[in-house]
Amino acid sequence: MVYFIQLVRQFFQTATRKLERRWLHLRLRGRPESELLAAERVLRGKDQLKLLRRSDIAVVSFGKSGRTWLRVMVSHLFRVKYGLPDNALLGMDNFHNMNKAIPKIFFTHDNYIKDFTGAAESKKPFYDKPVVLLARDPRDVAVSQYFQWKFRLRPNKVAINNYPERGSDISLFDFVTGDNGGSMAAVCEYLNLWALEAPNIQQYLVLRYEDLRADPAPHLQRMLDFMKVDATAEQVTAAVEYSAFENMKKLESSSKFRLAGERMKPGDKNNPDSFKTRRAKVGGFRDYFSDEEVAAIDAQLEASLDPVYGYRKTAAVD
Repeated sequence: MVYFIQLVRQFFQTATRKLERRWLHLRLRGRPESELLAAERVLRGKDQLKLLRRSDIAVVSFGKSGRTWLRVMVSHLFRVKYGLPDNALLGMDNFHNMNKAIPKIFFTHDNYIKDFTGAAESKKPFYDKPVVLLARDPRDVAVSQYFQWKFRLRPNKVAINNYPERGSDISLFDFVTGDNGGSMAAVCEYLNLWALEAPNIQQYLVLRYEDLRADPAPHLQRMLDFMKVDATAEQVTAAVEYSAFENMKKLESSSKFRLAGERMKPGDKNNPDSFKTRRAKVGGFRDYFSDEEVAAIDAQLEASLDPVYGYRKTAAVD
């Protein structure tokens, strides 16, 4: 019954947000598209800030950095630990409402809060929150962003987040090295700002996707310790095994978490590149480019990204 109530609550929250955006579009009908997009970003930022303020912990990441994988992993740990429904996916406070021992965890790409606050170069709203930054090599992120844009991204998200127009004749290399919402430059800018603001955040943990992929259990445990979540070795192992790549693919294909929205649904079941869980390969960006293109991409990364993250052109490939 508690889980059913959470689903109903989630449905109405989503419906309310959609109605607010539609009302905004009606009010601004006939205005320039740039004005409408800016107003929608402000509205989305207002909603994100409310969620952040209600949360106990924020987990932030640029899109396609492994957030869904981490969410599934943590969700399963709580399901095992507290006996929650097996198709429940962590969504800010839904697990907390089923068991008060579970913290309210806000998973966010932090796309829009700056549009509401007007402070694009500050992470001040996060200063007094425990923050986990999930970082991933910008080269791999940008390649995944390309396939996200090409096969999964909803039309309204294309314009509002500065992606090329859907159907644009743009190569993967030009997308990755260019100036758009999913490019390597955008990822570096995002990570650089978090590195700059890190000293101002009272509790801050950087979790690298590559480390989590190479040895999931100790890095998941490190995150749980940071969040002050007690978990046994058996619970951590169960979470890691459940979120293994092949099982993630099966979960997405079977729409296991269909009640949690579109985050775990493929764009086209017959197209592997349309899956949310696509490859999960560290250094996989190299498979798509010539040696000359890889050299250019590496050089751009070297010149753009704060070295604190440890991503270099000699990074290991699995």
